Amino acid sequence: MSIRKNKNGIWQIDFTTPNGERVRCSSKTTDKKLAQQMHDKLKHEAWQIDQLNKRPERTVEQALIRFLEKSEHQKDLDTKIRHAKYWRETIGHKLLSSLTSDDIYNNLPTHVLKTGKKLSPSTQNRYRTSIMRALNLARQAGWVDTIPFLAKNEEPKKRVRWITKDEANLLLKNMTLEWMRDICFFALMTGARMTEILTMTWSKIDFSQSIAIVTSDIAKSGRARALPLNRAAINFLRQKETKRISDYVFHRGKGKMITDIDRDHLHKALELSNISDFRFHDFRHTWASWHVQAGTPLLTLKELGGWETTEMVQKYAHLNADHLLTYANHVKFTSNGLIDTTKLEAKNDDLENIEENKKSRKLLISKA
Repeated sequence: MSIRKNKNGIWQIDFTTPNGERVRCSSKTTDKKLAQQMHDKLKHEAWQIDQLNKRPERTVEQALIRFLEKSEHQKDLDTKIRHAKYWRETIGHKLLSSLTSDDIYNNLPTHVLKTGKKLSPSTQNRYRTSIMRALNLARQAGWVDTIPFLAKNEEPKKRVRWITKDEANLLLKNMTLEWMRDICFFALMTGARMTEILTMTWSKIDFSQSIAIVTSDIAKSGRARALPLNRAAINFLRQKETKRISDYVFHRGKGKMITDIDRDHLHKALELSNISDFRFHDFRHTWASWHVQAGTPLLTLKELGGWETTEMVQKYAHLNADHLLTYANHVKFTSNGLIDTTKLEAKNDDLENIEENKKSRKLLISKA
């Protein structure tokens, strides 16, 4: 029997190809009829490959399944599942061999289904990245020789919104929720991301090294890193440690992990402080901006903030040009048309008068 049921009721496929290779896999169904159909399809494809040297046709849906299998342990799996569901519903039935760039372009999502809000070019690019990754995996697996290409949307330049130290002090003063004020203060002192702050535990803080450990499951890059703590952050944590009631550093008073900040409270404090166009992530921009203005080199800032590349911190470069001033004077050039010549003309007149006096004296001597 080429299919058999396991202890969980799932039918397993087991057959040998014409070239002697054994194929064993799960049908992932409890329906015997569907399992038999899948078995027959796989066996027929194996025969075509061996006897006719014909590659079996694959669909976009199959490529999406492979894409999700490869993404199983990634942090953004939920996002990729959402993207895969969308593409399966729109072009999942299409054969990879007949898929075109227009098929992808014409089916790019334009609006959020629930709210009707228009999607940004960057969000559309995320959907594009997911389908292109699925197609690339299909090509790597030998399912198709070529895949269509779709250029990315042009995205607006990334904003850098930061506030001054006076504005930051006023904002913190206008926060009445102590736990919110603590989180925002810590963000300003360390540049830590929201998730890094909310998941921080006392076991991850090393006072002797003045660092907090950001584990790989929390780090945006997927790699663990050390979050440097300045004196203000250390003193702040020392004070909080005296009131410790759980392993979580930040909580609302009952020791449980905070899953999100109070955005309404933040917006109210921003209004009271007369600060507009400011989001929580802008605390990180503010921290980075203060560093650059204080003379911190961009490469050092990259390490402090846990950015992956120097390009990610280039957006702060314009905040400090002191390091360029020395080199600015390396090139020197003067133009007569741009120089005040009044004094030079007066000096020339004096020289001419001296020459005339000399000539007059010579004439008097010769006559004598």
